Amino acid sequence: MTSSPGATVPWIRIREASAHLGADVEVRGWLAHRRSSGKVQFLVVRDGSGTMQCVAGRNDVSPEAWQALETLTQESSLIVRGRLRADARSPGGVEMGLQSVEIVAIAEGYPITPKEHGTDFLMDHRHLWLRSPRQQAILTIRAEIVQAFRDFMHGEGFLLVDAPIFTPNACEGTTTLFETQYFDERAYLTQSGQLYAEAAAMAFGRVYCFGPAFRAEKSKTRRHLIEFWMMEPEWAFATLEDVIGLEERLLVYVVGRVLERNAEALKTVERDVTKLARVRAPFARIHYNDAVARLHAAGQAFEWGGDFGGTDETILAEQFETPVFVTHYPAAVKAFYMEPDPADPRLSLSCDCLAPEGYGEIIGGGQRMASLDLLTRRIDEHGLPQEAFEWYKDLRRYGSVPHAGFGIGVERTLAWIAGLDHVRETIPFPRMLYRLRP
Repeated sequence: MTSSPGATVPWIRIREASAHLGADVEVRGWLAHRRSSGKVQFLVVRDGSGTMQCVAGRNDVSPEAWQALETLTQESSLIVRGRLRADARSPGGVEMGLQSVEIVAIAEGYPITPKEHGTDFLMDHRHLWLRSPRQQAILTIRAEIVQAFRDFMHGEGFLLVDAPIFTPNACEGTTTLFETQYFDERAYLTQSGQLYAEAAAMAFGRVYCFGPAFRAEKSKTRRHLIEFWMMEPEWAFATLEDVIGLEERLLVYVVGRVLERNAEALKTVERDVTKLARVRAPFARIHYNDAVARLHAAGQAFEWGGDFGGTDETILAEQFETPVFVTHYPAAVKAFYMEPDPADPRLSLSCDCLAPEGYGEIIGGGQRMASLDLLTRRIDEHGLPQEAFEWYKDLRRYGSVPHAGFGIGVERTLAWIAGLDHVRETIPFPRMLYRLRP
């Protein structure tokens, strides 16, 4: 709680209001809505932490202040001062009896009105759409998920190590790279921080990186963004089983924390929280071969050896109430660094975690290749330049160990937890195939 110079009452955030009942306080924010009965004016003010109804009778404020209130438009910025009282009918259960108001700026006609607007219109005005209760609820849940990721990894003994955004080489494949000029060289926007996190894991044992990733995928599905955020742990001496256990613990922790701390936000987005309450360990685990058999049994045409598409993932995930792990994908559909399955070299020690309710893959990972000779062959097989990966091969030259990790996308995880139809609402300013602005 802070006060501005010369202020006679404390400046509080609306979310703190219940702790100040009976006190005179100051709130700084924007007008969400105003109505008047002629003798009484009702202002709903938001400050980013919540909304509060402020009530002024004609005799409660000066004639000048009363007249000023009449000029207020939606999204006008203002500072209100008054006494807080309990009122179960008001947002947050607290109401302010207005004593004075200071108008900071009168807003022009606000383009986002209570009527229905199309998606393109709302995305064109994304910088303003963020002010709506639903969008604020979504991004509040996002912030909780991000913080939960960090807190969980810290509790598991993983050190945060930042990976670079500019990279000289591909991680997931060359076809989805964004190329840029790096002085006299070519560079790429990172697809993943994994390779660098592997290097850090050989120094610290358990690490994770957390940052943006860029994929030049010409996809318009509800699950894809061009720019998204990933948390990526890498764990020295760990196996596929180790990271599956880590993923399971992470998801149980994150879902439980959102349920505990973001009940109002989940209510605002109309999420059926009973489905989230079912997210308890252990999750089901199915082998790739079993997954293919399940698709065939469901009447889905699918050829063994391919990667699963969105429809395939939905069919599989709908058979479970909790997230499900699909393991041992064909090596041909996974990245060059994935460790082969000793029991069947056609397969890899890989794992995807599919969220229920049709949200598909939210985590991808597995055991990384430990053999220098095999890694060198795989780089050639994928048509990648050996020189770009010499530093990465050094990790196998100087004390190679089995190691494993995964990447979890913030946006897809949020879409599932909040029950959203499209990932475009999961990030403040989404970048999609046909959207670069605002």
